[in-house]
This record gives sequence, structure tokens and C-alpha cells, in this order.
Amino acid sequence: MPVVEVRVLPIGTDEASISSYIQDCFEIASSALGVEAVLTPTATLLEGDLDDVLPVVEAMHQSPFYSGVDRVITNVTIDERLDKPLDMDGMVDSVLHDDVLTF
Repeated sequence: MPVVEVRVLPIGTDEASISSYIQDCFEIASSALGVEAVLTPTATLLEGDLDDVLPVVEAMHQSPFYSGVDRVITNVTIDERLDKPLDMDGMVDSVLHDDVLTF
């Protein structure tokens, strides 16, 4: 299942803080059916079928415009594997618990 990282950056806001815009975007993501959303300090991670996730990304991108922002930059990274199942928990677990070479 694809894991998608989304960063929505409203440009030209009245304040330096953008947390209210990010909160709106996260509410869109966390309420989406068929999509798991995780908020991180710098992005929102989404997990689900691309048919379910991509409309959520579009809604997140559009959200700041509804709050009066004139410009939005959205960065999207899609991580998808076909050779084995992929999910956020498994990705983190493999980093924390897999044996790795020590230098």
C-alpha cells in the first residue's frame, strides 16, 4: 500500500505561523475514508490506495485557498513497492528493529 508524504505551505499569510492551515489539512486527511493519516512535525503521512489518497492530497492543497491564501505550494512524495507489502508501521519497524551493519 502506498505511503504518501504531503507538505502544504501557504504563502503570503498575515502571520509567520501556519499551524491553523496545517490543522485544517490534517482534519481533511484524518477524516478521509480508507486513508490513515499521521501528523509529523514537518509533514502529514497518508497510507491507502492511491485512488483514495490522491483526492485527499488535492483537498489538502485546496484548503488554504478557502481561508483566503493566494498561493499554496504542496510537495508530495509517493513511496510504493510492488515486491512486498508496504505500510508506515512496517517501514518504521524495519528501521528500529532490523539488524544492520555496524561501522
